[in-house]
Amino acid sequence: MSTSLNKMIHEALALPPESRAKLARELVASLEEDSDTDVEAAWDREIEKRVAEIKRGQAQGRPAEQVLAEIRAKYR
Repeated sequence: MSTSLNKMIHEALALPPESRAKLARELVASLEEDSDTDVEAAWDREIEKRVAEIKRGQAQGRPAEQVLAEIRAKYR
């Protein structure tokens, strides 16, 4: 690790908790901004495909409450 990075880490750890939390959120957000835009586009296409299948009657949805109850029961 470079000395400048070590210095930044040391300075960041000396910040008050609220400031460290804000810094952490900003750093994580900066990583998310760099995420692969192809992934977002793929999810958009998948959502559009699923909505079209429901509208054509090729797929059926289920109430969220039912799905969540099944998940909760599975992991109890």
